[in-house]
Amino acid sequence: MQFKHLVGLACLTVLTACSSVDSTDEAAPASSLGGRCDASAVQNMLGKSVTPELVKKMRTASGAKTSRVLGPSDPMTLDYNPTRLNIDTDEADVIDRITCG
Repeated sequence: MQFKHLVGLACLTVLTACSSVDSTDEAAPASSLGGRCDASAVQNMLGKSVTPELVKKMRTASGAKTSRVLGPSDPMTLDYNPTRLNIDTDEADVIDRITCG
């Protein structure tokens, strides 16, 4: 019985690792912040539908090195990364929160 729980936990761990989008744009210009993210620079994107092009634009404008888009039920890692832009969306893929970390 305990073996089933371990198998389930292992599957959940694998799915969690694969569920969020964490992208890097190597061609992005260097930020004056040294790669540190500035979410205040992209708060005007709240309420817009998320697209790959918009994510790239937001990552560049914020100075972030990486970004991830998370839906309301997507699991996420709890590591803090000051160079990462976090874009939280609702069920309709509309941006409802933008943070760094």
